[in-house]
Amino acid sequence: MSAPELSYAEALAAVESRGRYGIRLGLGRVRALLRELGEPQRTVRGALVAGTNGKGSVIALAGSALRAAGYRVGATPKPHLVTYRERILVEGRPIAADTFAQLVGEVLPIVDRVSRRLGPPTEFELLTAVMFLHFARAGLDLALVEVGLGGRLDATNAWDGGVAALTNVGLDHTAQLGPTVGAIAREKVQIVKRGNRAVTGAHGEALSIMRRRCGRLGVPLLVSQPAPVLGWTRDVLRVELPRLGAVDVGLRGRHQAANVAVADGLLDALEDAALVTVPAEARRRGYAEARWPGRLELVEASGGREVLLDGAHNEDGARALARAIEDLRPFLSSGRLAIVWASLADKDVSAAVRALTASTVVDGATVICTAVDLPRAMPAHDLATAWRTEAAAAGRRVSVRAAAGPKAALEHALDSPGGGPVIVAGSLYLVGAARALLVDDPLLRDPVPA
Repeated sequence: MSAPELSYAEALAAVESRGRYGIRLGLGRVRALLRELGEPQRTVRGALVAGTNGKGSVIALAGSALRAAGYRVGATPKPHLVTYRERILVEGRPIAADTFAQLVGEVLPIVDRVSRRLGPPTEFELLTAVMFLHFARAGLDLALVEVGLGGRLDATNAWDGGVAALTNVGLDHTAQLGPTVGAIAREKVQIVKRGNRAVTGAHGEALSIMRRRCGRLGVPLLVSQPAPVLGWTRDVLRVELPRLGAVDVGLRGRHQAANVAVADGLLDALEDAALVTVPAEARRRGYAEARWPGRLELVEASGGREVLLDGAHNEDGARALARAIEDLRPFLSSGRLAIVWASLADKDVSAAVRALTASTVVDGATVICTAVDLPRAMPAHDLATAWRTEAAAAGRRVSVRAAAGPKAALEHALDSPGGGPVIVAGSLYLVGAARALLVDDPLLRDPVPA
């Protein structure tokens, strides 16, 4: 039976309809999909990247350096901010809308067959199959694939690219992965397979668990320590890396010192696996030119007010955001901060807000709580209550209010008194909604249905 010819809107609807199946971890369905597609993932080599935070940054940094060295690279950042097509990148550009529609049309009949035997594949499993099919046909030199959730049972773990990277391990997705760092680490280290090269920026118990996994499989493990920070400006972090010396990093925030060290180690591991060779100059240029939308991304609203976009959806992420605001404050416009915040209800919202309110930088801020259009979203008024509670406990003077939806919340923030920067954070879904309103990127414009 031939694949149905779908419009982009029809393909998108088919993908989104699978969201109702939610998170259903396991490899059986995605392996069946890939098997019936002819095992496209086996034609692609590269690195599988897991971790609680920093996965996307590591991929952005390593991918930029690889492109600077002349390699054709595929990448899979997630979640997307504006369009599903962001999840499948080649040479830093999203998959074309017509190609996406064509590939979804090819995969859907197979999805139906797999559903009858193994139950319905999830949205993420469908996209994983589409991604590997695209990568297999795109003439890639290498792929950098981000794990979706955990590692052991994540759909991406059906692939063995030759290199495995673990950025760090913290408390997130505890309902699916376990209540402790050790339990979560044991899930994440399962991306390491016999014959791999491995690299990690983990420490403590998580590092011990990673060492044991690699030791059992005879996998060489490179442990990357955070690069010493030499300084920063509004747009550049300067660090020192082994063999490279002083290096500029185009991603904001001191936490990127750990991510660039893992990225550099990842390139070493790829070289050790005889997959690529990335000279020092390409690394320097790639790290300096790296960009990662929605992660401490600074944009300007139409009225000239600065807006800092960042996910910061868990405690570690919020702590990194607080430190970044402190560091960047001298380079940003003076005046009272405005913070737009949304969270998913299954996150430890109090811990994330507590991490931000621990910083004096939020004193005097206007906080506008909202909710993204998802069933898992925390209601804006509940979030406002959490903000008031944590701010009072920390002794921070903040003005907290609720707004109905990201657009209204952003408008209120941009109109708030004081003229200082607007921080949009707490959920990448919120960041995506705000970025769509603030940034008109031609590459991210989806076709409008006729």
